[in-house]
Amino acid sequence: MRTTIRIDDGLLKDAKRVAAETDRTLTELVEDALREALARRKPPCKRQPATLRTFKGSGLNPGVDLDDSAALLELMDHSAAAP
Repeated sequence: MRTTIRIDDGLLKDAKRVAAETDRTLTELVEDALREALARRKPPCKRQPATLRTFKGSGLNPGVDLDDSAALLELMDHSAAAP
């Protein structure tokens, strides 16, 4: 596959020199460098799902919208004021 990339002039000059010294094409040198860089990447760590503890109660009350912070604050204020 053909593609166009922008490479710093000094880096390209060095890469061409190394390619010539190692009897490789510039394409081979760039491909090898990319393979090495990709091989060094750390695999994404697999995390275990979080376990949330609950204390008393039977879950979310009907009609409670966890995305509506103003309504949640109002609900908590009424709950705290109730005897």
